[in-house]
Amino acid sequence: MSTTRIRHKFSVAEYDEMVEHGILSEEDRVELIRGEIVEKKTIGKQHAGCVNQLTQLLVLRLQGVAIISIQNPIALRDSVPEPDVAVVKPRSDFYAGSRPTAADILLLIEVADSTLEFDRTDKLQLYAESGIPEYWIVNLIDRQIEVYRQPLSPAERYGEFRLYLPGETLCAPGVPNVVFDVKDLLPGRA
Repeated sequence: MSTTRIRHKFSVAEYDEMVEHGILSEEDRVELIRGEIVEKKTIGKQHAGCVNQLTQLLVLRLQGVAIISIQNPIALRDSVPEPDVAVVKPRSDFYAGSRPTAADILLLIEVADSTLEFDRTDKLQLYAESGIPEYWIVNLIDRQIEVYRQPLSPAERYGEFRLYLPGETLCAPGVPNVVFDVKDLLPGRA
């Protein structure tokens, strides 16, 4: 006799209630992905340093053009991921009244070392399906930037993919007239 496991999928509203009532807290280091509460990996020194570096660079370059949201939740249909960086459209309340949705997002960035496979599969599919126009993976392992553009929903993939290496430059169409040197997006070696 075999038993079938039944998984309960949580809605965004149920997830929010768990946070509101203290069932989940910041110490839990979780996010809601496709209705499942998923544990987030611990952030290492190189990952943290890279997020700090990206934050400084993006705030300086995009001041007055966009809001830079660091490791904060965004609202998607059945998910509340917390990307390392979300570049979102300006809003007078700075999203205090509600989380950014896919329509608010200009660019998402995930910094990846131990999470590289998850960021390339689950997160990529979720972001493409949600219509996120541009998704970058700062790949710390291979020291390159993976750029995904033109989401193909419901195919859960992007129509355009390109690798950028140190020595090259890249820009995000959602934030025109801003060019980044790839080497400035990758942390220096200690």
